[in-house]
Amino acid sequence: MGHSSCWDWSWKFDTGSHPPSPLSLARGDPSPHVMASSDVARQLYYQPDIGVKGPFTSPTDNHDAGKKNCRSLFLSGHVGFDSLPDQLVNKSIHQGFCFNILSIGETGIGKSTLIDTLFNTSFDDHVSTHFQPNVRLKAQTYELQESNVRLKLTIVNTVGFGDQINKDDSYQPIVDYIDAQFEAYLQEELKIKRSLYNYHDTRIHVCLYFISPTGHSLKTLDLLTMKNLDSKVNIIPVIAKADTISKSELQKFKIKIMSELVSNGVQIYQFPTDDESIAKINATMNGHLPFAVVGSTEELKIGNKVVKARQYPWGIVQVENENHCDFVKLREMLICTNMEDLREQTHMRHYELYRRCKLEEMGFRDTGPENKPVR
Repeated sequence: MGHSSCWDWSWKFDTGSHPPSPLSLARGDPSPHVMASSDVARQLYYQPDIGVKGPFTSPTDNHDAGKKNCRSLFLSGHVGFDSLPDQLVNKSIHQGFCFNILSIGETGIGKSTLIDTLFNTSFDDHVSTHFQPNVRLKAQTYELQESNVRLKLTIVNTVGFGDQINKDDSYQPIVDYIDAQFEAYLQEELKIKRSLYNYHDTRIHVCLYFISPTGHSLKTLDLLTMKNLDSKVNIIPVIAKADTISKSELQKFKIKIMSELVSNGVQIYQFPTDDESIAKINATMNGHLPFAVVGSTEELKIGNKVVKARQYPWGIVQVENENHCDFVKLREMLICTNMEDLREQTHMRHYELYRRCKLEEMGFRDTGPENKPVR
């Protein structure tokens, strides 16, 4: 191309990268944008595509041009970049992970017991009374370790939810809390001297919404709350204390709940089916929502096995028996299979929506190469 060519730099992201802020783009900041230490450490990097100088084109045009100019080549010998996945895994294990759960439900519905059961430990949460004048959110952070993997787990409990006579605004403190975590992350992201690498990410990754086992329909409070939260957080609805209603009633209740959610336009989290390795199990589990759960930290001996269970005069309900409840399904979907997708959806979808709205309020528009504010 001679002297008429130049390097045409285009943004390249891996699946867990944090998008650069408009301020960093406007400054032309060359430093890579790094995720918080509690997230998987993935760096934003630049990759050159060779192009000819010309009029400014949109990012979409540049992306398409980059595809056309990119050639696939064969390697004559081993280079070593096939070790990148191992490098990422090792770095992630060294840094540890974070996961933040918001549990919403009426007082005494079994939120704390279920969380204890999910993580096989006791978080020593104090029992709340039914006489709370307002809804307040209480966050507790814990360090957990399984094998060589460290997890910083934050549990946010809604104290006093549904206890007030006038429940119309019960969801507002929850909305405010979620937005406050987004705002804290955005402010850190927009700093000149950012420290996202060491930032403790408090954004909510999943909301476990506990539905009372009435067997009839969702309460107005449930629909109102989930409707106001579905654009801000990944909602997984669960039917609490599912051992208090019969199997036939439970199945009808599930169908009724899903019907009401759809008719009211409430978007709950759907387990992803775009990954072939988990598509089948996730598609099946989407059909089991909402999960009917039972929690218990009490251990009973049944035969030669010691299991977590609840004992009643009429019999025993085993928490991890899939014929008795959906607890195992919930744990499998929430922790074993989709924890990383929940973290990813929080950043790429919910936080991105909040960030875009806030930056537009500040005057930023995607109108030019420098992304300068419109005045």
